Amino acid sequence: MQQGSGFLSQRQRRLAWLGFLLAAIQAPVAAKLVDDSSWLFSLVVALMVATVIIADDGVRRRPAEARSSD
Repeated sequence: MQQGSGFLSQRQRRLAWLGFLLAAIQAPVAAKLVDDSSWLFSLVVALMVATVIIADDGVRRRPAEARSSD
């Protein structure tokens, strides 16, 4: 069974992981330092980037012949 490529390139995938990690680390730090709830924005961004990474994983794990028939 041959693994396919996702909709993200390798470079985009690395940048997505970097963005996810930075946003996920920044959220609790901002929650400690800032009195308002603006840290929630970082949390939402991290969740959106994680969703894109998970969707790309799903496309990558599909067999090549299943993708061509869709």
